[in-house]
Amino acid sequence: MTELVLRTSRLALEWTGLKHFAHPNRLLLIILLSLMMFSSELRPLILSAMSDAYLAVTVFVAATLAVFYLLERGLGVDLGQKMAGAKQWQAPIASFLGALPGCGGAIIVVTQYTKGSISFGSVVAVLISTMGDAAFLLLAREPLTGAAVLATGFVCGTLAGWVIDYIHGQDFMRPSKEEYDKAAKEQLEANAEKKPFSLDFLNNIWLAILIPSIAIGLALAFLVDVDALFGATLAAHEPTLWIGAAGALLCLTLWAFSSPDQGHVGQEVTDINGQSSMLKRVMKDTNFVTSWVVFGFLAYELGVHFTGTGIETWFQTWAPFVPLVAILIGFIPGCGPQIVVVTMYLNGVVPIAALYGNAIANDGDALFPAIALAPKAAILATLYSALPALVIAYGIYFAG
Repeated sequence: MTELVLRTSRLALEWTGLKHFAHPNRLLLIILLSLMMFSSELRPLILSAMSDAYLAVTVFVAATLAVFYLLERGLGVDLGQKMAGAKQWQAPIASFLGALPGCGGAIIVVTQYTKGSISFGSVVAVLISTMGDAAFLLLAREPLTGAAVLATGFVCGTLAGWVIDYIHGQDFMRPSKEEYDKAAKEQLEANAEKKPFSLDFLNNIWLAILIPSIAIGLALAFLVDVDALFGATLAAHEPTLWIGAAGALLCLTLWAFSSPDQGHVGQEVTDINGQSSMLKRVMKDTNFVTSWVVFGFLAYELGVHFTGTGIETWFQTWAPFVPLVAILIGFIPGCGPQIVVVTMYLNGVVPIAALYGNAIANDGDALFPAIALAPKAAILATLYSALPALVIAYGIYFAG
């Protein structure tokens, strides 16, 4: 039903000539704004969810991203190129790159595989160990839990990679250079046809809101009444709520209108001169995470609003199946659905077993280039990742 509504809306916008808005991300933004504008009942709930997502999550994710990308740039080591001659060390190196927060490391490994440089076991290793952009959210909110999940993924990925290479050999399903060149050319031509609609002029406003919001987010984390700091007159108008909502809305807008040629989450972003821009990379990935966190918050809050305690009762009644559902969600390409699972864990809705199962089954954005350039290998590698996800998730579930 949702797909039918989105498709009908997209066709209607294209028919009216508003083709820049005929995109699923932009339609979701339009639907959210419509609910906020025309439903006085839902407006406070939506504003509160947006503000909470921004001040409790976005500000810390942005800081974590900046630190991580600075360290990544400082290392300056092209591990992807060094993997080809590593032989038995390919699996642990791939697993290490996958365990790095974000999808950049995993995309490096998948790209090297599609070029015929590394083994199929390395692909399985990286898809098991990667948590994608959901890792930034978990590390920002619960760093010890995040470190434990990533370490578990690294160990599982390394062992699985070695076992797969032992069973199948290192040349199993390895694509030829001709196959890679053909698929890469087709993908490049498809991206060249896309015409981005840019709102880069809002970037300075984004930064202007984020900097003071980091201080506000830290104050809120220490249970400080931030509204009171604005004085009695302004405090009555809930300035913290509106600052958070404005920041979240700006992130949502920039995410919805992000250029389609900027690559997957975690990859380098260039400025107008073609130079790598770390600030733009932080902004792009922060906007992506924020958008899915907002939708995750809203999915839960709207569920409680319309069903009362029904949604919590459902999770309690079907608790044994929740880790399985989280694992199945992990099979969905991309980081968005996985961020929703982490958000639900942080809100106490799903157990930690579901978090582990989703993290191991989650392939992040690395699955996109794998599907485009080596679809059979991508599907098989994803299926292989299900076994350790089931073992770890239900091992934790029954142990707890």
